[in-house]
Amino acid sequence: MLVNPTNANSGSDTAAVQLAARALGLQITPVLKAESADEFESVFATLVQVQAKGLLISPDALFSNGRNQLASLAVRHSMPTIYNNREYAEAGGLIGYGSSRTDSYRQAGIYVGKILKGAKPTELPVVQPTKFELVINLKAAKALGLTVPPMLLTSADEVIE
Repeated sequence: MLVNPTNANSGSDTAAVQLAARALGLQITPVLKAESADEFESVFATLVQVQAKGLLISPDALFSNGRNQLASLAVRHSMPTIYNNREYAEAGGLIGYGSSRTDSYRQAGIYVGKILKGAKPTELPVVQPTKFELVINLKAAKALGLTVPPMLLTSADEVIE
């Protein structure tokens, strides 16, 4: 797992992923940290050194801005990597899975409309994402020498060929 330690959510993200991993009988080791794009190369060197089987990129603006570099490094180092949204898969990453940004923006627009019509923001309910997207990049899978199971492909919202 890769986190940005300057992100206030990095600790809770790490704890949630480690809890889920334990439930699946997996172990997340090591948790790697990067505070700048200059550290991405060393992250992948460490992954190769410890013979990691894959990488999960946590949500962070630094990683989102560096998604092209991260996707390229993952392929160059033969590291299957999962990202938190579709934009990574579109940039050449293997798998993007996360809440639909389109749906989130739509929901934000609905809230803005309600507030402009006089609703008090403190009285509006908290809304969590309900639509999630799975995007699989078969070009990246091929470059990594991976075969994506047909069941996963049929579950995907989009398959990039």
